[in-house]
Amino acid sequence: MTDEKPRVIIIPPKPELQQTTAVTKQLRVAAYCRVSTKEEEQASSYEAQCEYYTDKIMSNKEWTMAGIFADEGITGTSTKKRTEFLRMIRQCKQKKIDLILTKSIQRFARNTLDCINYTRILRQLGIGVLFEKENINSLPTDSEFMITMYGAMAQSESESISGNIRRGRQMHAKVGTLKVPCYRLYGYEKDTEGKFRVIPEQAEIVRELYKRYESGASLRNLQDWLEENQIKTVLGESKWTTTSIKSILTNEKYCGDVLLQKTFRTDVISKKVIKNIGQMAQYYMPNHHEAIVSREQYNAVKAEMARRSALRSPSKSAVTGRSCYTSKYALSDRLACGECGTLYRRCTWISLGRKYPVWRCTSRLNYGTKYCHDSPTIKEEPLQNAILSAINAAMSDKPVLLDRIKNAVSLELLPVQGQTMSLADIERRLAQLDEQFQQLLTEAIDVEDKEACNAQFAEILAEQTSLKKQKETILQSSMDTDRVCTRMKQAEQAVENTAQTITEWNENAVRQIVERVTVLSADEILVRIKGGAEIKQTINR
Repeated sequence: MTDEKPRVIIIPPKPELQQTTAVTKQLRVAAYCRVSTKEEEQASSYEAQCEYYTDKIMSNKEWTMAGIFADEGITGTSTKKRTEFLRMIRQCKQKKIDLILTKSIQRFARNTLDCINYTRILRQLGIGVLFEKENINSLPTDSEFMITMYGAMAQSESESISGNIRRGRQMHAKVGTLKVPCYRLYGYEKDTEGKFRVIPEQAEIVRELYKRYESGASLRNLQDWLEENQIKTVLGESKWTTTSIKSILTNEKYCGDVLLQKTFRTDVISKKVIKNIGQMAQYYMPNHHEAIVSREQYNAVKAEMARRSALRSPSKSAVTGRSCYTSKYALSDRLACGECGTLYRRCTWISLGRKYPVWRCTSRLNYGTKYCHDSPTIKEEPLQNAILSAINAAMSDKPVLLDRIKNAVSLELLPVQGQTMSLADIERRLAQLDEQFQQLLTEAIDVEDKEACNAQFAEILAEQTSLKKQKETILQSSMDTDRVCTRMKQAEQAVENTAQTITEWNENAVRQIVERVTVLSADEILVRIKGGAEIKQTINR
């Protein structure tokens, strides 16, 4: 090996290629605009945005127009329903766009994940997004942190607005001033003052549906009757569905009442709507408007629907038939197999020409011994007598039973472990962190130590995330407390209203007092009384 420098031969560039690359290429620039509502003032904003970006792109000699993509009246928290946005992304993938202009990150997306995902996709394609308000171009890799910061702020703003709207609706609901919609409500319309007004022709149809169903007609029968008589739906269509008919028969608005907050959105991002079965408060307003059917007829139809539902057997599509169902028999949703956990079903056996009822494991009935091997068949009369004996044993000392109920509930009402801050403390701290975040954003422009600044951003975001989780836990605990208290009151009332000794089988009394009956063997059951008391009882066959 020598100390001589290596010989390097330089190959000069080709003049013709140098000349080609020197030519400035015009960028194909597109603009994305969005307004979140279809209100008149927002519509003018929408038109103004389109005009602004048209002028801006056409007046720049280095740019050529690649299109104006505008979504009107569509939320920014999700890109799923933003058709123009998605069309713009498709054209980017087809190499028809070089640069995208948009007003702000908030206009581009209020969902942090969507914002980052799409800017990354576009960066891989060599396409930048120029956010005018924040003065950020997404092409440089070091821009992602600031985009994340601003995106998180936009998402937080959406969550805050959504929360304010929800709380506002709840406040109005509590005092009865919330506007109740009647859109697509067959039989009603709103007058000039916003009050419910009955449509006479449709009201007669509603009354006839209630009358026919109460008399024994099925939902399919009602569907055939409506279509045979060429009666139009609320949308003017000739085809009815059993679902829409059922909604008429089960909607409390037809007896003049209103139940608010039947459903709710889980979060502002997914916008998933779920049924409110106690997770949140509900608000009931009796005699809110003119009724089409009497409250008695409404309740009668509701009871008839429950009775028919009770006659249906559990679904065989579920593995081992573990479906919940209600029946005219109290034990149908309380008597469970001790081996596989499946509910028992009432059956009729014939022996020596005599019929008598028995209870059998549904899994054993549907699948033999595949899932449940040793569940016993129990005659109804000795089973009922055993349950009555357990109830009477528990009722022998009502004060003790009530104490057990209260003790069981008190365990569920213990404070949430690990929570040292109240809801008010968390709200105050979140407000402080928002102020710190905004101040840091203002100072970040002139700060030389970017790493230290980024560390402060990360610290604030981490604390905000932790506090929001704590807030969610406390709110969930509060809802659970309400549900537990309601259960306690129901159990106490059931015990107090029941006689000291029950001599005959009473379906309603069993429903009120017994929570669960587990079949341990052919000779023994475990009866769980509401409130937590459990009694093992022998079956005298």
